Amino acid sequence: MKGVIRWLTGLVVAVGVVLPLQADIPKTLDVDGNALVLNGEGLRKMMMMKIYKGALYLPEKSSDAASIIAADKPMAIRLEMVSGLITSEKMEDATLEGLEKATGGNMEPIQDSVDDFINVFREEIKEGDIFDIANVPGKGMEIFKNGTLKKTIDGGMDFKKAVFAIWLGEDPVQKPLKNGMLGK
Repeated sequence: MKGVIRWLTGLVVAVGVVLPLQADIPKTLDVDGNALVLNGEGLRKMMMMKIYKGALYLPEKSSDAASIIAADKPMAIRLEMVSGLITSEKMEDATLEGLEKATGGNMEPIQDSVDDFINVFREEIKEGDIFDIANVPGKGMEIFKNGTLKKTIDGGMDFKKAVFAIWLGEDPVQKPLKNGMLGK
């Protein structure tokens, strides 16, 4: 019996790894009147479990992470929660950890913006929720949950760079996710 259970467990894991992403990530996204194109997408996984899909939208496709992070252009990251295991607390913790890495441990200059950003994730998060994190030059970062604007944060370029570096920086949340978002 143990052999059958091990075989079935292996099959479930293999199918979860091999199946492609669902085709529901839109090919374009409107950010403040700018039509952005899907640059790439990937999955955030923890212990072989799919947590969320991440997608990067840019004015034109690029695989140059450093240039994307540095650019003050309309762009967005979409996070689609595909697991019921993600909670507000886990999302807050993971986002803070990503910002800590992205700033080399020096969040003090952008702390007020970080606090505003983290507050968006304090509302209950459930499977199927979609977050759009959009850089809008002249306005700041607009954060939408399920299509509803939750917060606009005018944190400047240092904040924008830190947020995008969570997924695209030198020490991203997950390298396969970064590569997927960069279209690699």
